Amino acid sequence: MRSWGRTDLRARTLQALACLLVALGLASLGNEAHADTIEVREVRLEAQDDGWTLYAEFGLELSSRLEEAVNKGVPLYFNLEFELTRPRWYWLDEKTQQAVQTYKLSYHALTQSYRLSAGSLYQSFPTLKEAIRLLARPRLFAIDRQKVAPGETYTAQVRMRLDATQLPKAFQINALTSREWTLESEWRKFSFRPDAGSAGGAAAGAAPGGQK
Repeated sequence: MRSWGRTDLRARTLQALACLLVALGLASLGNEAHADTIEVREVRLEAQDDGWTLYAEFGLELSSRLEEAVNKGVPLYFNLEFELTRPRWYWLDEKTQQAVQTYKLSYHALTQSYRLSAGSLYQSFPTLKEAIRLLARPRLFAIDRQKVAPGETYTAQVRMRLDATQLPKAFQINALTSREWTLESEWRKFSFRPDAGSAGGAAAGAAPGGQK
């Protein structure tokens, strides 16, 4: 009887220890997920003469590892991605339009400044914080007026992510093994309906939704 009691106590102790380790592991994952997530705070579409421009605001912070990489001269590339689809009850949704804008965040030791560029356009900043502040408020010409039908209801979605495929090879390996090199938002979905009266250039409606 005494031997059975010791075995039972040992089993209970091991079970409690396992539960504790699982709890600590989940807490660690939760903190890690929070650190590598971009928050989508606001998205909206504003009508232009030839279409609609996407304006967005993200909650974006770099981990200490990413900040260190930038300060050592490693450029970071962020993709702002937009998709527009038209729901169809009889078939798969029609993908109407896609757009991607890539932003390059880099540090230039000669001028001791940070640069944020998109294509051939760029702007310099004295601090990394100021560069990230602009990166977190991007804009993108997203929808061509000729590719949508007035009065139809579309589903739009947008996200921002760090493009690890454009990192130097050595850092790509780190990105595969460490979540410190993963930084992205979830897709934010919202409804978009070109106003039937907007074909001549008047404002059209875009109703942001809370779906993720």
